[in-house]
Amino acid sequence: MINRYSRKELTTIWSEENKYKIWLDVEIAAAQAMEKLGQIPKGVSSIVKRKAKINVDRIHAIEAKVKHDVIAFLTSITEKAGINARYLHQGMTSSDVLDTSFNIQLVQSGKILLKDINLILKVLKRQAKKHKFTPCIGRSHGIHAEPITFGLKLASFYEEFKRNRKRLVDAIDEVSSCAISGAVGTFANINPNVEKHVAKKLGLKIEPISTQVIPRDRHAFYFSVLGIIAGSVERVATEIRHLQRSEVYELQEYFSKDQKGSSAMPHKKNPILSENLTGLSRMVRSYVTPALENIALWHERDISHSSVERNIGPDANITLDFALNRLSNILDKMIIYPKKMIQNINLTKGLIFSQEIMLELTKNGLSREKSYKIVQSYAKKCFSENTNLFDLISKDKFIMSKISKSKLNSIFNYSSHFKNINLIFRRIFKK
Repeated sequence: MINRYSRKELTTIWSEENKYKIWLDVEIAAAQAMEKLGQIPKGVSSIVKRKAKINVDRIHAIEAKVKHDVIAFLTSITEKAGINARYLHQGMTSSDVLDTSFNIQLVQSGKILLKDINLILKVLKRQAKKHKFTPCIGRSHGIHAEPITFGLKLASFYEEFKRNRKRLVDAIDEVSSCAISGAVGTFANINPNVEKHVAKKLGLKIEPISTQVIPRDRHAFYFSVLGIIAGSVERVATEIRHLQRSEVYELQEYFSKDQKGSSAMPHKKNPILSENLTGLSRMVRSYVTPALENIALWHERDISHSSVERNIGPDANITLDFALNRLSNILDKMIIYPKKMIQNINLTKGLIFSQEIMLELTKNGLSREKSYKIVQSYAKKCFSENTNLFDLISKDKFIMSKISKSKLNSIFNYSSHFKNINLIFRRIFKK
């Protein structure tokens, strides 16, 4: 991942230094268990813990010769820790270290992503309640439908990210497994109690059955959840982009004092951050398919998944972390234009109340088909003559024989559409 779309907390997790540190933690925890079982001399784990140093450059230099990353790592540790390090990795296979460590990195990343989502939820809750009764037009197919509130729109995003948070909690739990089962996963050369100790020590669960590798359906689920979250990010970003269009202009991304919009046109204030989120979201979702394809490995193990995970592990998590933080900042600082929202509500000169007129006619004896036809004919006339629906309806003697003047006035009042807003908010926010 490029630095432009990376935050330090996540890049640290996916750094070579942290990866090898986790490898060492796994090996030391396994050695501790073997000591308790009397399989290796006591004190090995403490000596290794005290003397071992992570030297990335040295590991890479050894790997260049031996063509094996775990062997290179163990060799470098032995160089620092001395002869006692020969007891490390007894009965273990590379996948025991690689898979357990990879899962730890995913858990570490997932917990930060949870914090990111919590921040978005906090901002959305505040903004939704602030604009609970700020009227705006609801659109279906991009066409004016009926009035809603801007707070209701934000509440919908809040509820979606609540679901995303739950999904991510489940996904973290899914990859919180540890496998220290040796070649082909049979524990032939390692005591299952070693696995139990390592899992407890590192805050993981025992993998019930591994085939040398931890089953990749777990990881596919994790990355699929990241993809869904990215989809939610893009949903919000797309809405912001639309609402900032010149023809709409109901809100705007924050534009700092010295910020420049276009290199050619000084008047431009472009929704560049939301557009950026759209692109980043596409990238995160693109990592889902490779994760799904990693499920089907050959027999008990192959490494076709390895190159995939070396890419998507850091990239998906780092990119989504950046995107979530950018989104929370956009939502926090966005500029809302309530007056423009009212203007847009009135843009179609009352056509947005057509359903209520139709329903009122059906309540007063007309068939739905006839009511629909009458109202639709006036809607067409409004469009063609650029006139107000209220004026046309109020002059129709037949309609006014079915609907009272006071009732007609109440129909053409968008506040009636908000009578259940409190109910919806109670469903979402509970408190």
